[in-house]
Amino acid sequence: MSELTKQSRDAGIPAIIGRGTTIIGSIHSGQDLILDGELEGELDGENRSLTIGPHGKVTANAKAREVDIQGNMTGNIQSSGKTCIRSSGSLVGDVVTRGIVIENGAVFKGNLEILTRPNLAPEVRNGTEVKNGAEVKNGE
Repeated sequence: MSELTKQSRDAGIPAIIGRGTTIIGSIHSGQDLILDGELEGELDGENRSLTIGPHGKVTANAKAREVDIQGNMTGNIQSSGKTCIRSSGSLVGDVVTRGIVIENGAVFKGNLEILTRPNLAPEVRNGTEVKNGAEVKNGE
């Protein structure tokens, strides 16, 4: 890794794929990513933020902590945080996220699953599973 790359990552400076750049393949990013060019493939920035800029055109499935779509995206999104589709943005694909913002004028076509909390082990009291504050006996 170059010293400049290390300094950029450590300083929290996002990687930028600019307008006029086309990538066919997979991107695995260890830092936040702004994509204002074109991508066809896969995008993995699972613990980072992903911004599809206003000129961005993405045909890919994406994993990121947060996703902000200002351009056009076709593909599925898995976000451990929030997903935003801005008024200039378009998303065709399924979304699994903890929070969603779809601005007036945005385009969204797909399925949406909101994750309300992490998958937790069931609460157990005195050897009996508890759901919604009540004890559940024999899978009732």
